[in-house]
Amino acid sequence: MLLFGVQHVLVMAATPISAIFLMSATLRLSPNLTVDLLSAALLLSGIGSLIQSLGPWKFGPRLPFVMLPGGAPLILFLSIAQQHGLPTATGAVLLTAVFTFLVLPLFARLLKFFPPLVIGTMIVIVGVNLVKVGALLVTGRPGAPGFADPAQLGLAFATIGLIVLFTRLLRGVLRQLAVLLGLAGGTALAFAAGQVHAGALFSGHVLGLPRPLPFGAPAFDLLAALPLMLYSLASMAEATGQTVINAEAVGKDIDIRSDVPRTVRGDALTSLLGGFFGLPLMVTSGENIGIVRVTGVRSRYVTAAAGVVLVLLGFLAPVARAISVMPSAVVGGAAMVVFAVITVLGVQMLGRARLEDHTSTVTCAVALALGLLPILVPGVYAGFPSGVRILLESGVAVGALTAAVLNVVFHHLGRRAPATASTASTASTAAGVPAEATGPAARP
Repeated sequence: MLLFGVQHVLVMAATPISAIFLMSATLRLSPNLTVDLLSAALLLSGIGSLIQSLGPWKFGPRLPFVMLPGGAPLILFLSIAQQHGLPTATGAVLLTAVFTFLVLPLFARLLKFFPPLVIGTMIVIVGVNLVKVGALLVTGRPGAPGFADPAQLGLAFATIGLIVLFTRLLRGVLRQLAVLLGLAGGTALAFAAGQVHAGALFSGHVLGLPRPLPFGAPAFDLLAALPLMLYSLASMAEATGQTVINAEAVGKDIDIRSDVPRTVRGDALTSLLGGFFGLPLMVTSGENIGIVRVTGVRSRYVTAAAGVVLVLLGFLAPVARAISVMPSAVVGGAAMVVFAVITVLGVQMLGRARLEDHTSTVTCAVALALGLLPILVPGVYAGFPSGVRILLESGVAVGALTAAVLNVVFHHLGRRAPATASTASTASTAAGVPAEATGPAARP
């Protein structure tokens, strides 16, 4: 059981590592603070995995889930931190976790406004934005000294090449570890080239505790937290699909009305705890559902064992210090691949959204145009008041809101379901289950 648990840890390890490195590089955090955040990310990933796998009281669906930070919530966290400061970003995470608990009773009624068309569009925008952030880890900011250094680009491309090579040559579970092996190989190349400074590995304590409230007392700003709150609505819809898929993978019959809220409560509780340690929202990992399917090991106690391993790693300071020596170009190269996969998942979801319907095409096109605008043209809303700018510059929130509103305009206002079968199909899709009852794509 321990070995299978370690396997789950290895599969998901690249995501929290990439997330913390993105935070550190984007916000120019100190090495010591980066190590503290890495320890907190490992610790909270373990606690969240235990909650979701064991399901104490009404938290967690008792399915083999592993939790981690990253994805769209990370980008929204970084955006809030850059514009309003880290204390406000921490406050936004705490407010969103509380908001999730408050709106959960209305969850089922909101789901119909987030079909695959809306969620798929949002995920595509998320993926494009994340790829850009990963690329900036490699190149640095335009105009900064050393921008697009050929040596850094070469290291990133070598890391991507190693990921492709391992994906091509390895089979089964080892193929699932291609990203992590690429990170290790890229770091080894950087070490051989003299770009890794390992002196910090042997300094400091062996055991340590992550620092609570590392950015100081949180500041609460509802307007600044609005993009994260909007995302949490879509995240709850994605949690529905992921719970259904996971239950199918392990052959467990579930009641969507009771088990999905348990998953959402687990997400919200872990995010609430993570917010006190300076982390973005925590989400369940779709990659680990793939491991369940590949290996056929369906026990939820395996992911609980993975949670125990992650908690122990969070207390071992040398592990966090070892992770922190990886060059940003290596992490950025791997992150570009990992985050581009999110875009592919969005495209796959849009493939189920009946884009041959002209109204669906217009909905997707307008949402993509408005959502990608602040990503492709930074500073486009610089002339707007700060309160409006924080929302408009969040491409994910704008894209999701636009898609949801247009979906209501085209597919809900003034229309009635033509037949019972069609109504059942729509209800299934709104609940995260396609008409064939096979379950939707997992959340990224």
